[in-house]
Formats: sequence, C-alpha cells, structure tokens
Amino acid sequence: MPINLSKGQKVDLTKGNAGLDKILAGLGWDTNKYDGGHEFDLDVSVFMTGESGKVESDSNFIFYNNPQDAAASVIYAGDNRTGEGEGDDESVTITLSKVPSSVQKISFTVTIHDAEARSQNFGQVSNAYIRIVDTAKNEELLRFDLGEDYSIETAIVVAELYRHGAEWKFAAVGSGFQGGLEALCRNFGLSV
Repeated sequence: MPINLSKGQKVDLTKGNAGLDKILAGLGWDTNKYDGGHEFDLDVSVFMTGESGKVESDSNFIFYNNPQDAAASVIYAGDNRTGEGEGDDESVTITLSKVPSSVQKISFTVTIHDAEARSQNFGQVSNAYIRIVDTAKNEELLRFDLGEDYSIETAIVVAELYRHGAEWKFAAVGSGFQGGLEALCRNFGLSV
C-alpha cells in the first residue's frame, strides 16, 4: 500500500526499504476540456543540484534533449506529447547508488510546452501526480496528488528526492512558477 502524501510532507524513502536502489518516478496528468486549438504538451524535467541548490553541470539537467546525466543515474524515458491514455504520461528511472556524491537533491518538474503562445496554464490540468515505484518489486511506494491549486502557473516543481546523511528522503513540493521552463532553469542556476 503506497503512502499518499500532501503538499509539504516529507518521508524517508530508503530508510525502512533495505536494498532499495532503482526507482521509477512516474508522472501523470489529464487536461480539462479546452478549445484553444492546440494540444497540451506537458514535459518532465529533472534538476540534479549540489549543496548550493544549483545545477553544477549542464549534464545534470535532464529533459527531452538530454535524457540522462553523465553517470546514467537519472534516465528520462521520453516525451509524451499529448498525455493521452491511462497511467504515467512520462517517467524517469533513478539508480540511487549511481547518483554522484556531489548531487544533494533531485528535483522533478513539469512544464507546459509553449504555454504562453498557446494561452495554456496548469489551471487547465487536472489529476496531476507523481508516484515512486520500487522497480525490483514493481511496488508503488509513494504517491503525491497535486490537486487543483494552480491557475496561472506554467511550471511546477512537483517533488524532490534529497540526501539525508546516507539515506534518501522524498518531499512533496507542489510549488508553481510563471515563466515555464526558462524560469525553472534560472531558479536552478542555468543560463538560458
């Protein structure tokens, strides 16, 4: 039975899950009825940050044009351009033992592609979630449903994995941004 989290909640991921190493972060969403004439293309991006809270190398920014970091510890499964169908729309696989020691936090974000040009925002998105699955057991460990708290945002920091000593913890963040991927990149120390 997975643990269902609320915004702001933090939980131990590896403590109590002995041997947990390879996990899948599955993200999903639905779009509300919308007659703007454009498809909704939501994209998952991952920012692997150091002690400073900033990305230390471009290879630590994982997205559709850079599907894995240099250590192959975080691997993006690919871009779903419509969000159609049941289950996860996009996913990322993380091998915790491969994450470079300089990386303190792994942030999972979702943005709307061309949101401004298409007049789209997260107020038009529903049923958004992230779930963490132990791939060895094919068992869902955690789930965070984002709720409907967003109206004008075009980017969301959904959740974070972060180091706590020798363990990994999970934080349900749910923090919205205006300005899409560009704003997120600046927030995590990348020049756009």
